[in-house]
Parts: sequence; C-alpha cells; structure tokens
Amino acid sequence: MSDRDSVTVAIVGAGEMGAAVGRRLREAGARVVTSLAGRGAESVARVRSADLEVVNDDDALVLDASFVLSIVPPGVAVEVAERLRGPLGRARAKPVYVECNAISPATCRQIHGLLGAISFIDAGIIGGPPAAGTQDPARGPRFYASGPDAHLLTRLANFGLDIAILDGPVGAASGLKLSYAGLTKGFTALCATMLGAAEREGLDDALRAELARSQPIFLAWLDRAVPAMRPKAYRWVAEMRQIAEFVGSPDDGATIYEGAALLYQRTANQRHKGRLAGG
Repeated sequence: MSDRDSVTVAIVGAGEMGAAVGRRLREAGARVVTSLAGRGAESVARVRSADLEVVNDDDALVLDASFVLSIVPPGVAVEVAERLRGPLGRARAKPVYVECNAISPATCRQIHGLLGAISFIDAGIIGGPPAAGTQDPARGPRFYASGPDAHLLTRLANFGLDIAILDGPVGAASGLKLSYAGLTKGFTALCATMLGAAEREGLDDALRAELARSQPIFLAWLDRAVPAMRPKAYRWVAEMRQIAEFVGSPDDGATIYEGAALLYQRTANQRHKGRLAGG
C-alpha cells in the first residue's frame, strides 16, 4: 500500500481554511473526512464544493484517521479537544492530533495536557486558504509545527501542504503564529481605528491625501486590509484575546490587543445588525 493510499485525515472545522485544506489533501490523494454536525448552510456548501467525506459521529470521524487537524475558531479550541478526547483514545489508528488554531502557547499546552498520551503537534498556519486545482505548496499557507512529534507532520508534505518544522517545544508554533497575526491583524485594527477617528472629525480625505503623498504603499495596504477585515471581524475577536494573553501584562502592550478585540467585536455586531435590517 502506498503512502497516498494509507493516509486518512480528519478535518475538524469546515470553515474557509479547514475546507480548503481538506480539498488540497483530497486532490493530492488523501482520504479526507469531516463533520457537519451543528454547522450551517455555508459550511455544508464549502464541504460539498471541496468534495469531502462527511462523518458526523465523532468516534467514526477519528476511528481510522492518521491525523486529526483541528482548524476551528480559537475560542472553541479547548472545547473541541475535550469533545474528542474520548474518541481519540478509542480510535483504531491512534491518530496524531494537530492543533492548528490561533491560540496562545499557554492554551496550546493546556490542550496538550488535556489529551494526555495522544500524539500531539502544535501547528501554526500562516497564510490564506490553499488554492483549488493545484498541489503546489507555494499556493497555500505554511504549517509551522513544533513539539516532540512535529516531524510526523512532514508526511502531509506529500499531499500538497507546506510544512516547516520549528526547533522548539509545544507552544512555539502557536507563539510564532500569534506574533505574526499580532502584527498583521493588529495593524489592521490600528488602521481601522485611526481611519474612524479621522472620519469623525471630517479629516478622512485630508488623511488619505497625505498618505498618498508620503506613504503610498501604506495607503494601498490599508485600502486592501480594512475592507477585507469587516466580514472576518467576528473570527478575530477571540484571536486578539489570545494574543493579549500571549503578550502578557498591560505594561507589555497586552491592552492594545484587548482594544483590538473590542473593535472587531463592534465591527461584527454592526455587520450583523446591518444584515438583520436588510443592509
């Protein structure tokens, strides 16, 4: 039996990233299963488009899995691990649990401890969802992996994923992911904050004109990043709080990310109200 015939990957989380990663793995020859239990119409459509196998029972989902990839909102990462602890212990193939969420190193270590003797990899995903119709690892995100079992994840490099091993313990990959997201998503929050303040004072046109004169590259990035943030803001609230935990005390700058969480929550609430009102 070839490696391609023998790999089953269970994807927990049918969001944009989870479904796209599942599709990439399936297109490269892996068997990919996921659950739609409790998921909405958008998740159902994503999974159907990716042509993933649906298994809604947790025991059946992980029973023959070589890897279980948890790709869920950071606020439910611990809950997912708690739910799967029993099924993972009963699984036939003794899968490797790959914690891929935007969580702090402390939360990652908590999940590792929760799962006990189960093989565990801390993985941080940096980059957008992989493109369809290609197995080129460069056309997708990079999975940074750390911990004693990190080398096991290189098996999925045969299935179109870009895998990079960090020389560090469980928590290192999560720390790298949050350091990166703290810069990119934190900077987006800063841009949205100051654009809003300038607009309230009637200075938005003057600010944009000055940026066009003195910081054109900055303005181009801002014009792309802030509008793209709005439909995703609800997903970034818990991530900002995990970054605040990672940063540490208010004196270290953690309050910056608590503020970013509040900004993203307000943005998400405004979009929700707009949809309810037909906007």
